[in-house]
Amino acid sequence: MRVAIIENSRITHAGQVGVALTEARAEVTVIRAYSGEALPGPGDHDALVVFGGEQNALDDDRHPYLPCLANLMHTYGEAGKPVLGICLGSQLLARAYGAQNRIGIAPEFGWRAIERTKAAESDPVLSAVPEQFWSFQWHDDTFDLPASAVHLAENADVRHQAFRVGRAAYGFQFHFEASRAVVANWSREFPDMIERKEPGWLTRHPELAERHGALSDEAGLALARAWVRLINP
Repeated sequence: MRVAIIENSRITHAGQVGVALTEARAEVTVIRAYSGEALPGPGDHDALVVFGGEQNALDDDRHPYLPCLANLMHTYGEAGKPVLGICLGSQLLARAYGAQNRIGIAPEFGWRAIERTKAAESDPVLSAVPEQFWSFQWHDDTFDLPASAVHLAENADVRHQAFRVGRAAYGFQFHFEASRAVVANWSREFPDMIERKEPGWLTRHPELAERHGALSDEAGLALARAWVRLINP
């Protein structure tokens, strides 16, 4: 099982996705696209993971590899290979399938409740979590759904939280990979950014982690394991 992980930021954690890939004994190749490392070819791997980053999905001037990455996600998806796009990755997947990215209109931060849609009841990945579950959010942008997409999750603040295109190309706006350990690391690495994003959150972090973190970790690992099961070596 060969899986390529595309990193779009210097500090990237595979988190619960990494746990599930380790359990499955996947052969993982990490590509630091943000630093200029070459993207893989369409036949090099059995699945593709694209994590988040500070840039937006249309930031081609500063990050000229983004159109190529979107095209690669489309190629994997059309071949029936599993694709997992998280945060920026989900926005790039929407772009790859012709949908409009909406920049700066959908800020969310912290652990938030998310609801499955009716279509998610029979989905091989989203059916792994309850009708309402918790996950970590950190984004400002959103997207329209691609015309061919199945809408899988939403909440009161941002309607398009998760979708699937084809057999196994998934976009997740929320950071289900972000376990409590990952969030704690982000809190140490980005305190000024977090304070600007959500004033006072760092002070409340321990209490919020106690209240919502375990449920988020449980849902995140369930989603990660369910997606990894779709990979056909």
